[in-house]
Amino acid sequence: MSDNKPSAINSVRYIEIEEDQSGQRIDNFLRTALKGVPKSMIYRIIRKGEVRVNKKRIKPDGRIHGGDVVRIPPIRVPEPTDVPMVGKALLELLEQSILYESKALIVINKPSGLAVHGGSGINLGLIEAMRQLRPDERFLELVHRLDRDTSGCIMIAKKRSMLRHLHEALRQSRVNKVYHALVVGRWESKDSSVDAPLRKNELQSGERIVRVQPDGKASLTRFKVLRRFGTQATLVEAKPVTGRTHQIRVHTQFAGHPIIGDDKYGVESINRDMKKQGIKRLFLHSAMLEVTLLENEVLRVSAPLEQTLSSALERLADQQNKAYQEESE
Repeated sequence: MSDNKPSAINSVRYIEIEEDQSGQRIDNFLRTALKGVPKSMIYRIIRKGEVRVNKKRIKPDGRIHGGDVVRIPPIRVPEPTDVPMVGKALLELLEQSILYESKALIVINKPSGLAVHGGSGINLGLIEAMRQLRPDERFLELVHRLDRDTSGCIMIAKKRSMLRHLHEALRQSRVNKVYHALVVGRWESKDSSVDAPLRKNELQSGERIVRVQPDGKASLTRFKVLRRFGTQATLVEAKPVTGRTHQIRVHTQFAGHPIIGDDKYGVESINRDMKKQGIKRLFLHSAMLEVTLLENEVLRVSAPLEQTLSSALERLADQQNKAYQEESE
């Protein structure tokens, strides 16, 4: 197969599709092959018939298969130098944060504050950094997403066949994800569920926010209390059955216990107080995921909580113990 690294293409290019790329849509294939090219341009060249598969026109949702030959017209693709270089410190952190790696998959403990991909004013995200960390990998794609401020387990496929397999597993809710969140107040029920439809809304400022609304998409999260810190806070386990945007953050808010450190759905005064305890970020962590890989191999990966948050929990526990002792005296 031809080299797919970004370059200035001044002439027609032909790419033969390999077996592990078989079955994907042509628009998705081109978005990978033409990194940096606007989606609008990709759809325009498909619509105008400039993209051909085996010399025939194809619709954006048309599928390609092993052995097909894709014609790509002359198009400007950003040079590799157009992509911001990742600093040595971040590359070292990401290398240390890899929880699992095989020939087909990487699972990494994503640091909080790192977006999963560039865009919307963000020059560089996790996937761009991983491509620089693994420059010899021809294929690296995000399997799913995490909010920028959420830390923990995230999967990156190294083969198209693994990406297809995991996307299907996600569609069928066969990926078991477990999150840990520190929420405001005392969560009473040891085990509970929040079944509340969610809808994305856009504010006048252009900011997107998710709200519980009757006409939203069905959304279900199961919760379990892990540890209580008096009436001040509760550490809960959250298992999202559906995978909506900001689902856990909005469902905890809806339950009356927003996540500490959440600047969008949380309580500003409590977030300010908790910063003194060392919680200076959204306390939401993808702690574990479990999925059956190809050939029926069951993968179970856990991601440790960063030290600053672990220390903050211990401080809260110490304060609670001290309060109990003072009450009993």
